[in-house]
Amino acid sequence: MKSKHKFFFLLTLSYFLLNCSNKNAEVEDYSSKEKLNIAIETFNNAFQKGDINTLEEMITTNYIHTNSSSKAIRKESWFQYLKKRAKEIKLGQLEVLYYKMDQIETVFHNKTAIVTARVYVSSKRDSTIKENSYRVTNIWVYKSGNWKRAAFHDGKIN
Repeated sequence: MKSKHKFFFLLTLSYFLLNCSNKNAEVEDYSSKEKLNIAIETFNNAFQKGDINTLEEMITTNYIHTNSSSKAIRKESWFQYLKKRAKEIKLGQLEVLYYKMDQIETVFHNKTAIVTARVYVSSKRDSTIKENSYRVTNIWVYKSGNWKRAAFHDGKIN
């Protein structure tokens, strides 16, 4: 009876160790902070410039967006806003002078990353420069070899 228990114990331990080592290798691939930071920087640059095609590639199909001035909206509504904004940028009606994210904190949960930060934005519209700062929370998921933003929330800093 004891040898049977030893066998099952060793079998269970072997299974556990094999699965843990495979998961750790996978974690190194998708939770690379450097790869996520590059994705965030690419996303922020695309947002600053009004590059809708890049933004489309970098968000999930069930994306949700919430900011301090409205209720949560889905991908389609957010893209309606982005298209209007991109047109204003192209026509020179809106110029984003500065868009900087700092105080970045990242917490990984398997294939999900919660990113909090502070964002400074300076924009010019009709010769008027407007500066704002926000606390933001982004939820990123690792899908098909890339980080994609799944959700966003901001709150204006006074």
